[in-house]
Amino acid sequence: MAEVGDNSKAGLVSALNGALADTTALYFKTKNFHWHVAGPRFRDLHVLFDEQAAQLIGTVDDLGERVRKNDEYTLTSIGSVMKHTRIDDQDDVTLTADAMVKELRDDNRKLHTRLGEVKEAAEEVGDNATSGIVDDWIDQTEERIWFLNQTSK
Repeated sequence: MAEVGDNSKAGLVSALNGALADTTALYFKTKNFHWHVAGPRFRDLHVLFDEQAAQLIGTVDDLGERVRKNDEYTLTSIGSVMKHTRIDDQDDVTLTADAMVKELRDDNRKLHTRLGEVKEAAEEVGDNATSGIVDDWIDQTEERIWFLNQTSK
């Protein structure tokens, strides 16, 4: 693994913190939609969003610990998450169920892109542990995208 202060390592930590920000923001949005979804598909979407939120929050700690294992610092607050995320806030609690599904699908696609950046950065510095773990996160994200995409048809 690269030495502390290495520019490549800094890129990996930046990518990890970006993925941490996106995952945290997507967790909050998914819970928001879980709480506010309405309509004939309420129960199915309420359960789906809750399952996906649980998966996301489970990844948050793993991402933070990958940063710390690189002897660097994680994001520290909601403000720092907002500075680093690519996931837009959504405060409209009257969105249709279809709009919620599509927005979560598109946001999971953004996270997928970010995780790809983590994978590249990990391989660049020879961090095989992070490279292997991120494969699981990418697979989980692809499953969420699949479910949301199928639900939006």
